Amino acid sequence: MGKSKHDQIAEQIARKKHGSYNPQKGADVVTPNQVIEVEVDPATLQQGKRQLQGYRGRTPYLGVPNDLVEDAIKATQGTGIGVMDEKGNIKRRGTKRKST
Repeated sequence: MGKSKHDQIAEQIARKKHGSYNPQKGADVVTPNQVIEVEVDPATLQQGKRQLQGYRGRTPYLGVPNDLVEDAIKATQGTGIGVMDEKGNIKRRGTKRKST
């Protein structure tokens, strides 16, 4: 059985960003400066935003397939959460959250 689209995107972004992909817990990809939650379904974009809420000191991003970039940009408007396409290219910059 092949990898899911979610796993493929998360692994590709993790490689590009030199981060680690952990499908078990928390955000999907964590790097020293960014935290990235991958969503492949427009119905789960809100869930992805919630998943990023607990992270401080890193810039939050939603990683989405190319066909969901515009939906993700709309869903994250005014939140400070950035958007990446499936190859890890930043489509809208996120805002780093202060450490507490």
